[in-house]
Amino acid sequence: MDIGKLNAIQNELKTNIHLTNGFHMSELSLVAGVDLAYWSENKVDYCVCCIVVIDYNTKEVIEQVEYVGEVEFPYITGYLAFRELPFILKAVEQLKNIPDLYMFDGNGYLHSRHMGIASHASFHLRKPTIGVAKTYLKIENVDFTIPENVVGAYTDIIINREVYGRALRTRVNVKPIFVSCGNWIDIETATQITMHFVEKDSRLPITIRFADLATHEARRKYYK
Repeated sequence: MDIGKLNAIQNELKTNIHLTNGFHMSELSLVAGVDLAYWSENKVDYCVCCIVVIDYNTKEVIEQVEYVGEVEFPYITGYLAFRELPFILKAVEQLKNIPDLYMFDGNGYLHSRHMGIASHASFHLRKPTIGVAKTYLKIENVDFTIPENVVGAYTDIIINREVYGRALRTRVNVKPIFVSCGNWIDIETATQITMHFVEKDSRLPITIRFADLATHEARRKYYK
């Protein structure tokens, strides 16, 4: 695998990341949650991508799709987008309702080259994106500061004097999640949209939570 070529692709794409809103909140109608799950069988790696489309205002699930197949790209730390994009794009092809914005179970700008899956995928989806991660990806040995134990509290993750993302407290006495811009959105709006979808039974926004549950269910189905 030519790491230099992968680097070149990501470094070129990142010059076109815009951390400003490419939309008006009043235009936001459908938001998609995207997640993937993996398993191995007979020495073959498989992946399923699930996308759940939710109405921004009513929070009702409008549509759910999935795509499953063999994994062809190896796991390389920092280059996960190359492994996941084929499955995401195949799942997107099945959507009858086109989302205005995509939220990914993973990172966006919070990445060593600012090219986590949320940022990388934006150039193929041509829509604003947000990354929401359950665990912290440490970059250049920089840790995050725990936010105050209040719903909506956050601390910015600053590396080389630049905001890469946020540690966001969505529920009291529960670990924070990590929000980062993907593309065509600012960190304030990404935080606002994430909090909008958080309900009392989970620290995750329902976009990510429902997609996560869907991938676990699909993996059980296909693995059998």
